[in-house]
Amino acid sequence: MNFAFTEQQEAIRDTIARFASERLAPRYRQREQAACIEREIVAELGQMGCLGGELPEEFGGSGLDCMTTGVIVEEIARGDFNVGYLPLLASLNGQIIAHHARPELAQEWLSGMTAGHKICCIALTEPHGGSDAANLKLKATRDGDSFLLKGEKTSISMADQADVAVVFARTGTQEQRASGISAFLVPMESTGISTSRFEDSGQRAIGRGSIFFDNVRVPADHMLGIEGQGFKQVMQGFDYSRALIGLQCLAVAQQSLDETWQWLTQREAFGQPLAAFQGLTHPLAEYQTYVQAARLQCYYALWLKDNQRPHTAEAAMNKWWGPKLAFDVIKQCMLAHGHTGWGEDLPFSQRMRDVLGLQIGDGTAQIMKNIIARQSVSA
Repeated sequence: MNFAFTEQQEAIRDTIARFASERLAPRYRQREQAACIEREIVAELGQMGCLGGELPEEFGGSGLDCMTTGVIVEEIARGDFNVGYLPLLASLNGQIIAHHARPELAQEWLSGMTAGHKICCIALTEPHGGSDAANLKLKATRDGDSFLLKGEKTSISMADQADVAVVFARTGTQEQRASGISAFLVPMESTGISTSRFEDSGQRAIGRGSIFFDNVRVPADHMLGIEGQGFKQVMQGFDYSRALIGLQCLAVAQQSLDETWQWLTQREAFGQPLAAFQGLTHPLAEYQTYVQAARLQCYYALWLKDNQRPHTAEAAMNKWWGPKLAFDVIKQCMLAHGHTGWGEDLPFSQRMRDVLGLQIGDGTAQIMKNIIARQSVSA
């Protein structure tokens, strides 16, 4: 067993850590207030090879392994949790498009995505339910050499910032459930598409909203993969993104711990540094242990993926534990800072609001535990 990162991975980590510290962290709060991520930042990430780096070179990727993508997500998120969503989104959608789109379509969009010129969102959830993801009602009706999409997607991250969407629609009957769902690559500038944005407590720089499809015409050759197989495609992709989500959240937790350990050595009370008081240090020591364990679990899931081994249960563990643990850690760090931690001049309250959303999005803890139980029973 080798727990060391390669020299290349460490070099990538150092480069991105500097970028995150200099370019991302100083504007973390401003991006929330502006409710968007600057396109120049997206372009810089593309220039650095941070978007879809595991994709083949013909699509603009670098052929990196999935563990290296984890390093990229982790370091970017330490500077700005919301910007850390961009490489995650590029990896999730990039793999779906690379594996299931016709080559010309994949080349057209992936080259733009990896360069940081295009953003792709994933449109699965609908208004009547989230966890019952196979119960889709957005209809795709064949019309000659096209499909007409009619319906609504909701709770879609980056709905109003994306240039293209991977959209899941029902091409079969409602009774077919998952077997009647197909996936399409739909440019967001298509006639008949409109969007709205929700007023959320966190992740405001990413944004969440609805996408409305009013008989949107999509060429049949924009279907991804085989008709009726779309749901299976996205479920496979989520095993990857769930491990990355764990690292995205844990990176913010570790950054908060680092800042708090430093604070405890600098601040004094009763003639001693705060680090002398076990009532403050012991809770942080416990959380430092948990974060280290959860982080290793995320990289283990990515190692399994790199080695073509099953990792569905491990990915689900990452998804429910990472966001919950991160929220608890950040809260404790805020409390350790006392009255100064409660103010908006420090980032703890924003970080808590941001990571809390991922206890809901991309699969709730209850659904993740169902997956772990199902995998364990069938093992």
